[in-house]
Amino acid sequence: MFNTIITLVRGRSHDAAQALSDANALSILRQQLRDAAMGVEAARRAVAVVMAYAERERKSLPRITAQLADLEARALAALGKGREDLAAEAAAAIAQLEAERATVETALATYDVEIARLRDEVSMAETRLRELQRGLQLADAAQKSQSVRGVVSRPVTASLTEAEATLARLQQRQFHAEATAAAVTELSAGLSAEAISARLAAAGCGPALKPDAAAVLARLKERSA
Repeated sequence: MFNTIITLVRGRSHDAAQALSDANALSILRQQLRDAAMGVEAARRAVAVVMAYAERERKSLPRITAQLADLEARALAALGKGREDLAAEAAAAIAQLEAERATVETALATYDVEIARLRDEVSMAETRLRELQRGLQLADAAQKSQSVRGVVSRPVTASLTEAEATLARLQQRQFHAEATAAAVTELSAGLSAEAISARLAAAGCGPALKPDAAAVLARLKERSA
């Protein structure tokens, strides 16, 4: 039971941490990209330092070459004068310079390989950083758009719904009022004395209220006779 409780607490802690991370994902991503940008800048500086070391070594080669040429010429001159002792000293110095030149050349080859590798790594890191920055901009824009839609759409939708309901009620009242007015008019017309007389005359009860063509023709015949 105790182990179950511990597992539950750990599970809820993990869920809470995950929820906090999800809720603040953009802020976390921004900080991560700032850290990455600082790392890329540090890598650039490191490459620059290595390139400076390599340039310093490369500039030493002409000096060594010039010294070797000078010592060899002087050693040959010493031998020509029978000064083997001086020639031996020159030979020792030449040997040291040749060793130094070999060390410099090896260092330069190593630097060149390292610089090429570091440049590739920095270029790749810069590309990934730019892609992530673009992704951050898109995610930030999407979140702002969602926030705006949430703020705007809820009141707008509610207002439109309320307006539609108000219009429906208004139209219903107008329709009811028009129907009532028509019914009242019809009812009033049906109950008036004129309407009752007209119905009685039409049924042959009493003289016609309006002269018809047959009565007019009969009257005209009587007058012509």
